[in-house]
Amino acid sequence: MFIVDEKDREYRFGDSGPKYLMKGPRSNFSIVQFQAGQDFKAHYHNIMEENFYILEGEVDIEVDGVVHHLSQGQMIHIDPTEVHYVINRSNSVVRMVSTLAPFEEVDKIEVDL
Repeated sequence: MFIVDEKDREYRFGDSGPKYLMKGPRSNFSIVQFQAGQDFKAHYHNIMEENFYILEGEVDIEVDGVVHHLSQGQMIHIDPTEVHYVINRSNSVVRMVSTLAPFEEVDKIEVDL
């Protein structure tokens, strides 16, 4: 058992990207934030499945070429090998929860769209 306080962690890219509250040993749990106009490189995972739950704002998540517009209260599940790309096309910050499981230290393959 352990407790983590979000304020004790930092986003990967300063004001954006994932803020891991837990990384392994069986799953990842993070808060992801994107400023207006920011995106995250298209990628897929061979083993891990990923979920995004929108806490605030709106975001476009493209999965295997299909764009899904999500807003607060919605969740998207992405299976292994599904290529996904995230972009905040809105004028405000988007914050979402991201979970990845089962945990693999290296399982992200970036691709060009």
